[in-house]
Amino acid sequence: MSDRLYLSSWVRGFSDSNLLRHFGKMLDVFPFSKLAKTGPVVRVYAISYVEPPVFERVFDPGALVADMIASARDFVQPDCCVEIEAAWDLWQHHEDWKLWPSAVTLSCYGSEFEHQTGEHDDDDNLRVDFGLDSKFLPSEDIEGSLRIQQSNLRSLLHLVSEIEKALPVERRLLWSESGANFAHVVEEALEKFGPG
Repeated sequence: MSDRLYLSSWVRGFSDSNLLRHFGKMLDVFPFSKLAKTGPVVRVYAISYVEPPVFERVFDPGALVADMIASARDFVQPDCCVEIEAAWDLWQHHEDWKLWPSAVTLSCYGSEFEHQTGEHDDDDNLRVDFGLDSKFLPSEDIEGSLRIQQSNLRSLLHLVSEIEKALPVERRLLWSESGANFAHVVEEALEKFGPG
């Protein structure tokens, strides 16, 4: 059964006054989709996700990170979350393997915004919601899946590495909604393919 996959990062020196600067550095290394027909959507939420966004703007494909950050600046408070709904290009199977835009949500949290990291009791500063983990796991039912999904997994791990190079990350956590250890999930999926 598919599970949602997230990357949480805790950044040294992160504060309400510099959160957009740190968020911008993460966005600068994110490989925004070249294939998406729609551009990123910037939203700002206040207090918690149960509230409607206080700001929302749709950007054209290829929009500059600086413009997305600038659009949210007037709405940033300690109790806010800045979220960018975007896409990156991953291999996906739709009758055949092809690079397709895959939805992803990138978030940055003020200190007073109500959010939790899955089952963890401390709030993260930056988060990436990769969507379903099945995009990164091989399937016995689809020919070529092992090689292709390893490519997607490499893209994910490369992004994690780039974020760590761009920011003073104190701690990071790759986690799933169910609480399953993603590394173990990958190992189990690979075991089904046997040695080789």
